[in-house]
Amino acid sequence: MPLFLKPIFHEKMWGGNKLETFGYQLPNQQIGECWGISAHPNGKNIIKNGPYAGQTLDQVWAEHRELFGEFPSKDFPLLAKIVDAESPLSIHVHPDDSYAYENENGQYGKLECWYVIDAEEGSEIILGTTADSKETFKQHLDAGTVEDTLRKVNVKSGEFYFVPAGTIHSIGAGIVAYEVMQSSDISYRVYDYQRDNHNGESRELNINKALDVMAFNNELPNIVPEKEIIESHQCTHIVSNDFFTIVKWEISGTLNYMKPREFCLVSVIDGEGKLITDGDIFDIQKGSHFVLTSEDLDNVFEGDFSLIISYI
Repeated sequence: MPLFLKPIFHEKMWGGNKLETFGYQLPNQQIGECWGISAHPNGKNIIKNGPYAGQTLDQVWAEHRELFGEFPSKDFPLLAKIVDAESPLSIHVHPDDSYAYENENGQYGKLECWYVIDAEEGSEIILGTTADSKETFKQHLDAGTVEDTLRKVNVKSGEFYFVPAGTIHSIGAGIVAYEVMQSSDISYRVYDYQRDNHNGESRELNINKALDVMAFNNELPNIVPEKEIIESHQCTHIVSNDFFTIVKWEISGTLNYMKPREFCLVSVIDGEGKLITDGDIFDIQKGSHFVLTSEDLDNVFEGDFSLIISYI
């Protein structure tokens, strides 16, 4: 039986209320993140249905690894979230696995990707820097001119961006994005537009660690999603690497879905319909998040909706 998950909401100083469009009842009007599929200690989704209802995803991962094909990892490997950037996020960078393991108590690093669900006209992201060295970047930080070194990219709905570990980045104001990443919550903040938090204090910066892990003047991977029609539905292969594979499905009608791996993360980003798994019928709609397990053998999607499916 699929594991349907209760979303977790994180208040952020840059958040807003656009996640209400996913059918969520938000605890306040400054919600920056919905963690839809997570077993991370900073946000453990509760399972809503079936024999594991009331348990957290990390519990089921630890105690029923057979549901995940006996996947050989101590921790659940992926995290999927929706971000609402009412204001721009801080300029930050994530470490890779080796640096995080040595400096962050054995945690995962963070390689991630973004699918732009919605973007106001003129919205932009930060992706990379033109600085050619740690010393040059630090000089700009000290001089207050670091924004001049940042690569800014105008974005629109439906676009995808891949963010390798070590790439300095930020999501700008007016963007709602779906993110898939390694199960990590490590960010090294280097610049925050001189903003204060709710207590009137400047948010902590992590400049030394950020400079340790940053890539300078790097060419970002040119990843072009590939589209194909399967059973009259559009399937977009967004990215595939050693850490995750991400596919977007635009379904209209009926799709007999063959799981590519023992377990898959599924999020509905638009529309509504049904999931029929081994004869059991589940209503799904924009904002639904669930895991198809190794026991879910016969899966059919019916309706008009868009899905993002991720797996190792």
